[in-house]
Amino acid sequence: QVQLVESGGGLVQAGGSLRLSCAASGRTFSSYAMGWFRQAPGKEREFVAGIRPSGGATGYTNSVRGRFDISRDNAKNTVYLQMNSLKPEDTAVYRCAARRASFYSTEQQAYDFWGQGTQVTVSS
Repeated sequence: QVQLVESGGGLVQAGGSLRLSCAASGRTFSSYAMGWFRQAPGKEREFVAGIRPSGGATGYTNSVRGRFDISRDNAKNTVYLQMNSLKPEDTAVYRCAARRASFYSTEQQAYDFWGQGTQVTVSS
């Protein structure tokens, strides 16, 4: 069982930056591919970024490419999402997710464990 806890959300002005963290329990974190998803009210949850267990490959949805950066520190059992040049349309609840696989997935159904979510609000 993997427990995931997100932190770092909050209110930020457009153009600003936030770094989200997802801390995982357990001794097998390095075996899990990780993803970040977000969901705004009335909208479907969407994939934001993913990273392989080793951290050697990453992927992003087109709307955040070039602005967001996913990384992980397996020694700290933590995955990060650095968000720069934030826009009001980035406002959502952000959740991290884990799956025991060699590759991340863009599909939420592929993930086994989820954090509780952290709210990101970007004002104009």
